[in-house]
Amino acid sequence: MSYQVLARTWRPRTFSQIVGQQHVIRALTNGLLHDRLHHAFLFTGTRGVGKTSVARILAKALNCDSLKNGYDPCGACDVCQAIDQGRFIDLIEVDAASRTKVEDTRDLLDNVQYAPAQGRFKVYLIDEVHMLSAHSFNALLKTLEEPPAHVKFLLATTDPQKIPVTILSRCLQLNLKRLDIEQIQQQMQMILDKESIEYVPEALQLLANAADGSMRDGLSLLDQAIVHGAGQVGVDQVRDMLGWTAHQPILALLQALAEADVQQLLSIVEELHATAADFYYVLEQIIQRLHQLALTQFNAKIVDEANQNALKHLAETMTQEEIQLYYQTALMGQRDLNLAPSPKAGMEMVLLRMLAFRPVDIDQAVQLDSSKQVVPDKHIHITEAALPLEETRTWSTDNPLDGVEPVSQHFVAAESSPLQATTNSSVTAQQIDSDNDWEKILSRLQLAGLTKELASHCTLQSMSDGRCTLLLDPAHAHLQNDTAVNGLQQALYDKLDAKLKLIIKIETQQHESPAGKRERMSDERQQAAQQAIEQDDNVKALQQQFDATIIPGSVEPMDDTGEH
Repeated sequence: MSYQVLARTWRPRTFSQIVGQQHVIRALTNGLLHDRLHHAFLFTGTRGVGKTSVARILAKALNCDSLKNGYDPCGACDVCQAIDQGRFIDLIEVDAASRTKVEDTRDLLDNVQYAPAQGRFKVYLIDEVHMLSAHSFNALLKTLEEPPAHVKFLLATTDPQKIPVTILSRCLQLNLKRLDIEQIQQQMQMILDKESIEYVPEALQLLANAADGSMRDGLSLLDQAIVHGAGQVGVDQVRDMLGWTAHQPILALLQALAEADVQQLLSIVEELHATAADFYYVLEQIIQRLHQLALTQFNAKIVDEANQNALKHLAETMTQEEIQLYYQTALMGQRDLNLAPSPKAGMEMVLLRMLAFRPVDIDQAVQLDSSKQVVPDKHIHITEAALPLEETRTWSTDNPLDGVEPVSQHFVAAESSPLQATTNSSVTAQQIDSDNDWEKILSRLQLAGLTKELASHCTLQSMSDGRCTLLLDPAHAHLQNDTAVNGLQQALYDKLDAKLKLIIKIETQQHESPAGKRERMSDERQQAAQQAIEQDDNVKALQQQFDATIIPGSVEPMDDTGEH
């Protein structure tokens, strides 16, 4: 007995069996119930989402002898069985990819005028209709616009952009959506339960992810996984089949990136290479994880609940700039991987490139110099003062270090550093009332990730009465989330010898924030560089001699060392 693949065995035969296309089914069933069916339908969508299946079910509904609920084919009458078996004479299926010539289209249309032999309607189902030639479309135009009452045209395509507008305007277009991972996984579970095949849900999630929105591709991969696992669907077998790696090495790679641990990165790559991992798919998984990290930073819901804690920790560790840089670098590295001497070498260079172009924070770039003396950071003393509390949002947590003798923090002074710490004097409450002091405090808090983004966009309103009140401009209100605020609150506890309640007000700032100052200084340097180029005598001479112009955006400022 010959085996029939799952995609054919479990092909939908009624509207109720269609997965994930409720908007299309609703339109068709309403048309059947109210007898308002268009004479030409165009089903569009990516491969394997059900275009041809929906068209065949509609053909059955148009000719079925006893519809269920007024719209669903019964599946038992002669018409339904004949269509399922591919022998219904009034359903003419055409593969446009193999019949592109105008002569084929004319031969097809010669029989349109004749009444159906068995059913109520003669149905023309043209698959991949975009493959027809221009002359074939022209031959189809008139008949498609005014067909006989007994004729219905059902067109299907994966590329509607290639269909002439004159054809599109004569059809009722229904776009079938890509299926999400959960829909494909649930369908796989139902099929395996009916087939009495053992499976692991995580393995089905991997297959559904690899299906890329196509149910047919997912079932084809499921067939392959069943054979690969000798009648079972396991995680390890599916990963081996797909060339994918487990989640943990990917998360470990990202953690090593966040810590800039080169040795750990190379060690993980070596382990992946030893397990014959496909580095193209490793980069694809890294890209997916970086996308999830970016969503996590904005409190967006992600599908992978099993790794939410790990992703949340990474999202707090990495800045938005780092995630965007790593994402773009991974995309380009995946594109150019086949140009590398070996996939392993290409993978290593992608990771090293991520670290090489990692944004350097000036506040954290103070290096230890053995010739300089370590200067202890002084305690900050807070005086009491009245503070209005209206229109504020307050985060307050108990200090976990209450009752523990504070350990004095140290600040390393480097030569020519703008962040020199004051010696033999403490910062008084009168001193902590300006943005310069807030910028100095930030340099000592050693913040990172979202917490640093939030703090650097704030300005200090006051520090008094056990409260630290900050102002955050409404334009950056999206930076205010529980993760960032709690991190800043904890840093104030840890780095300053004071128990402060953090209060953040969403108000227009009267002074410049540290982030705004950095942006302004960067803009000023850029403008100065642009003016210097435009006023340079040599540049003017070149412009006059060659009728040249300065390309916008090509001028970059240089620091004192001559580096960009």
